[in-house]
Amino acid sequence: MAGVTDLEVRPNETTVPLLPCVSAEETLAFYQALGFRTTYEQTRPYLYLAFAWSGFELHYGAAPAHLEPSRENGGGCLVMVDAVAPYHATFTEAMRATYGKVLARGLPRITRYRPGASRFTLVDPSGNSIIFIQRDEEKELEYGGSKKLKGIARALDNARILREFKNDDRAAVRTLTLALRRHGDTAPPVERALALVALAELAVALDEPDRAEEWVAQLRAIELTDADRQRMESEGADIARLREWLT
Repeated sequence: MAGVTDLEVRPNETTVPLLPCVSAEETLAFYQALGFRTTYEQTRPYLYLAFAWSGFELHYGAAPAHLEPSRENGGGCLVMVDAVAPYHATFTEAMRATYGKVLARGLPRITRYRPGASRFTLVDPSGNSIIFIQRDEEKELEYGGSKKLKGIARALDNARILREFKNDDRAAVRTLTLALRRHGDTAPPVERALALVALAELAVALDEPDRAEEWVAQLRAIELTDADRQRMESEGADIARLREWLT
């Protein structure tokens, strides 16, 4: 039939998230600070904002009256990329240039990035989450830690999931401290060291410097081989880097 080809569905769609916006002024300032282009800006008779960066767009409309940004449940967008590290580095550099620091707490903010991680999140002033995800990220997550691992190693895997996928630092701390109590006497020194480094990093991120020093003091008491230290470096154990990022 003539004209049928023109009516066929073709797999070349483009989707653009439409997110709720509580404050046009704060939203504009945030995305402009990160280097986004404002492609549309209207506040009357109704609010509509559009931003573009690299190859994707974010659009905003007026938020419902009951939306509370602090609950961070307004909306979200997944941005699938080949590698997340360059995006995180670009946004943190832009934050330092504009604000003099990385926005690591409160709203808006960016979650921290550990070497080897497959995602991070931008949380905007309205509590929307823009999650950057590496395309080859693992498809299955074993909450509670991989069943292939045991003891502290399994707790480290669970803490990674809680920290990077759930953004729940408190739960990660509970998981690691419990594992150290249960398995600290029998676990290999390098696993205890990795758990202590992770706890120190979490304490810094949670703005608990006394706890961080406590974990670091315990870490210094562990005797590690050169191979142990190489493993720690390969797994991104770097408290100094995190402190620098948060200050």
